[in-house]
Amino acid sequence: MMNEYIVYVFVLIYGLLIGSFLNVCIYRIPEESSIVVGRSHCMYCNTQLKWYELVPVFSYIFLLGKCRTCKEKISIQYPIIEALNGMMYVLVFYLYGWDTMLTILLNVIYCLVISALIALSVIDFRTNTIPVGFNIFIMVMGLIAVFVKYFWYGKNTDMVLDHTIGFFAISLFLLLIFYATKGRGIGGGDIKLMAAAGLLLGWELIVFAFFGGCILAAFIHPIRMRISNISRVLAFGPYLSVGIVIAMLFGNQIIDWYLQTYIV
Repeated sequence: MMNEYIVYVFVLIYGLLIGSFLNVCIYRIPEESSIVVGRSHCMYCNTQLKWYELVPVFSYIFLLGKCRTCKEKISIQYPIIEALNGMMYVLVFYLYGWDTMLTILLNVIYCLVISALIALSVIDFRTNTIPVGFNIFIMVMGLIAVFVKYFWYGKNTDMVLDHTIGFFAISLFLLLIFYATKGRGIGGGDIKLMAAAGLLLGWELIVFAFFGGCILAAFIHPIRMRISNISRVLAFGPYLSVGIVIAMLFGNQIIDWYLQTYIV
């Protein structure tokens, strides 16, 4: 039991640190600034931050949500993104465990993909664009996952076919919508996102993820339009991302439950 707690603590810390890096990506990528060059600084007074001001979540609490130098308020986004990323990492390892090297590797892939989805969701929510780098990263993670599972399961070609179909299952449908509406019905970033995620998840889970994202958008976006008086322009990436995460973590169980309850 103690060893389990140690693993969860380690995973949580790792997730918090990656979450801190996500905040850098969210801030710098839309401005086309380097995410690896240049130290973190206050957005108001431009003062470079000390190491103890960069401890995920805890620095925000100890600083009472204000810059140590200029006393301007720090966005609540920073600790929320860090905490959310850390908790999602723990949830992945809690659900899948770490019994085999394959499980551990897939857990790491799922965690990194979730991080990419969190960052691209915030950026898409703010700018209505999904930076292509995130989709490329998710696709690379999908390729690694398929490659590893192919050899781990004794060169299982059926599994490869399932993931290959997943690449086209939703993205091809969205591509047709894109051309039929001349780009007004769906964004190119959404198409690439579903292609990359489909490669990672396989066709059944990506279909589940897509319909889950559509249901969330259909319920939440009209409410946001009414409450916040926002435009009808829909940033679809955040909803698709939530659908992908739900499919990744609970999709197989939900599909099995549905088939056993209503089909069999």
